[in-house]
Amino acid sequence: MITIFLQAAGAPESSMMPTLLMMGAMFVGFYFLMIRPQMKKAKQEKNFQESLKVGTRVVTTSGMHGRISQIQDDGVIIETLSGKLKFEKAAISREFTQQRFPDNSEEEKK
Repeated sequence: MITIFLQAAGAPESSMMPTLLMMGAMFVGFYFLMIRPQMKKAKQEKNFQESLKVGTRVVTTSGMHGRISQIQDDGVIIETLSGKLKFEKAAISREFTQQRFPDNSEEEKK
């Protein structure tokens, strides 16, 4: 029994290289499958939050629909059907487009 452990411990140099290569390949795989997409998504969210403008229709992460009425340093004020509410910029999840939800004022002009 002791000879088996000695034989396994006697050859660490030959078995170390494939183990290091496998660990390196796993790290590269994790980087491209998990870390890089998260960084890309975070960058897109930051650009979206910086590009918000007054009058844009948005949806918050909690599902509130409204229109941005003011942009402040510490957040935005969103006008909903029930009144005006203040949210952090990070709480805005997506924007509605004019093609999906056209203004009533444009329909009245036609």
